[in-house]
Amino acid sequence: MHFETGLLNPNTFILGDLKTTFFPDLEQIKEAAKTLEGVAALTPLMPSLNYSRKFDANVMLKREDLQQVRSYKIRGAFNKINSLSDEERAKGIVCASAGNHAQGVAFACAKLKINGTIFMPSPTPKQKIEQVEMFGGEYAKIVLTGDTFDDAYKASKIECDALGKIFVHPFDDEKIIEGQATVGLEIIEQSKDEIDYVFVPVGGGGLASGLSTVFHLLSPNTKVIGVEPEGAPSMSTSIFNKENTTLSLIEKFVDGAAVQRVGDRTFAICKEYLEKMVTVPEGKVCQTILDLYNKEAIVVEPAGALTLSVLDQFADEIKGKNVVCIVSGSNNDITRTAEIKERALLYRGLKHYFIIRFPQRAGALREFLNEILGPEDDITFFEYKKKTSREDGPAVVGIELKDRKDLDPLIARMKSRNFFGEYLNDKPDLFEFLI
Repeated sequence: MHFETGLLNPNTFILGDLKTTFFPDLEQIKEAAKTLEGVAALTPLMPSLNYSRKFDANVMLKREDLQQVRSYKIRGAFNKINSLSDEERAKGIVCASAGNHAQGVAFACAKLKINGTIFMPSPTPKQKIEQVEMFGGEYAKIVLTGDTFDDAYKASKIECDALGKIFVHPFDDEKIIEGQATVGLEIIEQSKDEIDYVFVPVGGGGLASGLSTVFHLLSPNTKVIGVEPEGAPSMSTSIFNKENTTLSLIEKFVDGAAVQRVGDRTFAICKEYLEKMVTVPEGKVCQTILDLYNKEAIVVEPAGALTLSVLDQFADEIKGKNVVCIVSGSNNDITRTAEIKERALLYRGLKHYFIIRFPQRAGALREFLNEILGPEDDITFFEYKKKTSREDGPAVVGIELKDRKDLDPLIARMKSRNFFGEYLNDKPDLFEFLI
C-alpha cells in the first residue's frame, strides 16, 4: 500500500500509543445491516453521465445524501443506540455534534424512545438546531454551549461522568463503525460489475474504516481511497507519522470532515485497509458543489463533495475503470452560498483582491475603469479607505476575471500607471483582515 507523503502540518503534536486492536467482523456488519432495515434507506448507486464522460470511466455515485437525515450518520448512530441494554437505555445517552451526527442520534432516540442530550456549540446555525429538534422531538434535549465542537464535547463528557449516561461517539466506536460499514455492503450488492476504485470521505474515519473493511473482506482487489480536506489532513498525517496525531490547527470549512484527531480505532483500521490517503483543496470542493448543483441538480454539503473533487488527481488511473464515489451528505446551509462561490473563484484564479492607490486628482477612477481594467473584468468589491497622503488614496478592490491568464497583464497595467499598491490573495493575514 502507498500513502502520500509530505502532508505533515508544522503545527502538530503526537499523542500516546495506539490503544486499540479492533477490526470489524463481517457477521457483525451483516447484523448491523439487519438492524438498519426499515430505518436507514437503501440509497441508490447512480451512474453519473457527466463525470463518466469527463474521465472516460464508469463513475457511480453512492447517494447517502438521500438518507432521511440527509447523511450516512444515521447508520452508525442507530446501530450504536439500538445495541444498548435496557439499563443503559434507561440512563439515557449523550452526544456532541454540530451537524450530521446530532441529527442521526436525534432520529435514533425518537425511533427507540430513548432520552438523549445533544451538546452543540453555541454558534451552530439555527437551521441545524431546528433539524435536530424536528428529528428528536420530545426525546432529544439540545444544550448549546461554548464556541467550538471541542467545548461541546467536553461539556458532554462531564454530563456523562456525572450522571452515568452513555456517550455516543461520532466515529470512534465499534458499533458506529459497523453501522457505517453497511454502506460498503450495499455498494457490493448493488454493483453489477467488479468495482476498481471507491473514493470515501474521511473526517474522524468511521465511514472509511467500516467501508474499507467490507471491501478488504469481500472485494480485496478494489482500491479504497480516503479523501480529506487539505486544511484538515488528520488521517493523512497520522498514517504518515505511523501513530495517531492531533493537529493543533485546522481549516474548518469542510465541517463534516474537519477534525483535529481521528479515532484510535478508525486509525488502526484505515492504516491497514486504505490503499491511499489524499487531500483536496477547499476551493476545489467549492467548485464541485457548484458543478453538482448546476449540472447534476444535486445539493451537497462540503464533505459530500470531497470524493468527486479528487477525481482529477486520478484521471489517468481511473480511465476505463468502474469507480464509486460516496456522496456522504447534503446538510448544506444556504447562507454559505456566497462563501462557496467566492472560494471557488479564488481557487480557479478568477477572483483577485488588491490595494489600489488612486491618485488624488479628478478622473483617476474613470482612468482606472477605462484604461486599467480589461473589457471583461468586473469589480465585485470596492472599499475606499481614509486618505493617508496628498498624493494618493488607497482602496481595497476585488476584481473578477474571465480568464486567469488576464491577471499578469492587469497587474502590469496597474504598475505602469502607478495604481498598484498590494496584491492581497497571497497575503492571508492581511487578506482576512481587510476582506
